[in-house]
Formats: sequence, structure tokens, C-alpha cells
Amino acid sequence: MISGLAFYASTLCVVNGMQGWASARPWVLVCVALAFQPNIPTFSKSAVTMMPMKTLNNIALSMLDLVAIREGGSVADALGIALRTAQAAESLGFTRYWLAEHHNMPGIASSATAVLVGHIAGGTQHIRVGSGGIMLPNHAPLVVAEAFGTLAELYPNRIDLGLGRAPGTDATTMRALRRNRIETEEDFPREVAELQQLLAPAQAGQRVIATPGAGTNVPIWLLGSSLFSAALAAERGLPYAFAAHFAPRLLFQALEVYRNNFKPSASLAAPYVIVGIPFIAAPSDDEAQYLASSTYQRVLGILTGDRQRLQPAVANFLAQLHPQERSAINDFLAAAVIGGPDTVKAGLSALTQATQADEFMLVCDIFDPLLRIRSLEIAAAALI
Repeated sequence: MISGLAFYASTLCVVNGMQGWASARPWVLVCVALAFQPNIPTFSKSAVTMMPMKTLNNIALSMLDLVAIREGGSVADALGIALRTAQAAESLGFTRYWLAEHHNMPGIASSATAVLVGHIAGGTQHIRVGSGGIMLPNHAPLVVAEAFGTLAELYPNRIDLGLGRAPGTDATTMRALRRNRIETEEDFPREVAELQQLLAPAQAGQRVIATPGAGTNVPIWLLGSSLFSAALAAERGLPYAFAAHFAPRLLFQALEVYRNNFKPSASLAAPYVIVGIPFIAAPSDDEAQYLASSTYQRVLGILTGDRQRLQPAVANFLAQLHPQERSAINDFLAAAVIGGPDTVKAGLSALTQATQADEFMLVCDIFDPLLRIRSLEIAAAALI
């Protein structure tokens, strides 16, 4: 890991065509392995200068929840924790609370994503609630339109529909979800267009109408970790969320593709970007690193194919690993902000300057639910 300030400084050096690194304080624990990749361009100078520069105090905060099942806990426990966390996020002024679709994973309880969106929306008052995302290859667009149209009627002006094109599972489970259907690259843009039509007001002669759904105009977001969804979101004039919380390598390329090619639409006049980031905060850097060991264990399990429930924190976990394992975890968490209040404020500020995001969506895997909420409180305080 190097510092978030070094990340920001190196980004600006690339943008302005300068060489070398600016000095930085080493305690800003923002992993930035991607900054060392020589073939990863950042924004062009023209792209940056055309955008009004954002600062941390005008960035929105949101949360993405995978609804982790904790070691020793139950699915019911995980669902209750998700609701209490959403209520806390709402009280802290978070903009939205999204749930992620995954299947056949022993430590994740968010497989029935639309059901959970309703559960969270029903237990909160005004925070936007949505999917981050619905994996469209797993579902017929009509079914998605009807489900989210129903949610939109129950909770008006509060529902988001984030869409991804990965299956969110393994090949065997994917076949169980949609039987023998084989998804192609051309299917996703077509199905997004179909969803847009189904959620728009019904037209004369339209043979298939989503009821509920038609006329709800549920906001559609495209999610991704590559350039494909960035280009599609730009072409359709849709808001875009980049999954830097697990695949940060193409972050800058994707944002540049999206912003440079954006076409205004009836629903969105200018580009709007969410960047997902892993986030762990505590009163001190040392405690934050200790709490982050639950995330490190989860990531190691993903990388080695040994997925488990969310594990309790372990002291000095990274030090116990092989250097290649530590390197792989650091690459996975290359956009992470981990530390005490001053550290995370500096890290979030650095990421704001580097990405010019409109919104950060935090992924906060802390074993103790109360300490997780405390982490969100520190994040909210960093924006003041």
C-alpha cells in the first residue's frame, strides 16, 4: 500500500504530463496498486479541465450491502443487521442503500435482491433503496420490470434499479437460474432497452406491458468494472456506477470513456458517476486495520475459492500471509479507504480529486454490526 495522497498526486502528475511523485504522508491507508500500473491511463488533461473540480464536502455518500452472514450468525441475523444499518445510514444523511445480487454463496444473503429492497425500503423513511445490482443475465426483463415497478408503487420516488451483466455466480448456478439460456454480449444492451421500454409509459399497440411497472420510470443505473457498461451508459445517457470495491484496475479508463462519450437523455442531462469503494473506519488507524482483517479474510477466500461466512477480526492477519497473498489482497482492495478519522478524510478527499466522482458507495464489511455503524458515522463526519 502507498498513501492516498500519493495516489492523488501521481494522478495529477499523469494528467498534467509531469514526471515523478509528490510527497505524501504514509499513514493515509488508501491502497493504490493501480497507480503503479504503467499502462493504465488516467483522465486526459482536457477531460479534467472541462469538469468543475469537486471537493469532499459536495460528494454524496451511499452504501452497498452484500448482506453478509457472519460466522456464528444466521440468515435472519444478517437481514436484521442490514435493516438496522440502512436505518443508521438514513439518519446519517446517506443518499441511497443498495443490495447486491449473488447466488450460491454461503456467506451472502442478498440473492433475492428485489425482496430485500422492499424489506429495507419498508423499514426506512426517505433514503433511496435499490439494487447494486440486478444481474440481468439471470432474469427476464419483464420480471425485473414488474418487480421493481411494484416496489416503485409501494415506495414512490425511492427505488433505484442498478443493472449488471455478470451472472453473480458460477456457471452451474447460472444454468439453474435461467436453465439452458446462453447469454451473449449483444443481449445486455437489448435487454436494457427492453427494460427502459417496459418501465416507460405504455404506448399504443404495445403488446407486452409490465403491470405494475409501466409508467413508473424507475431510474436505471448501469454497473460495471470494465469499459463495456461505461460505453453503454454513455450511449444511453444513463448514470454509471463503477465497481472499484472489487475490480479497480480500469477505474480511470472507464470514467473517461463514460464522460467523454456521454449523450444527454430525457432522464439525465449530464454524466453522473458513483464509485464503489471498500471502507473501514475506526477511532485509530491501528483499530481500523484490525477491523479490516475481516475484509481481508473475505477477499482471500474469494481469490482462493474458499468462500466462507464473514469472519471475526484477527490481529496482524496480513502479516501471517505469504507475500503473494498480501499482494493479491492489496490489488483487489486497491481503492480501499482504511483508517482513523484523519486518515479516511484524507483518503476520501484524495479519491474525490482523482476520480471527480459525484458519489461514493461504501462497502463496509466489519464483523461487529455496531462498529460497522460507527464506521459509517466516521465517514459522514469526514464530509463536514
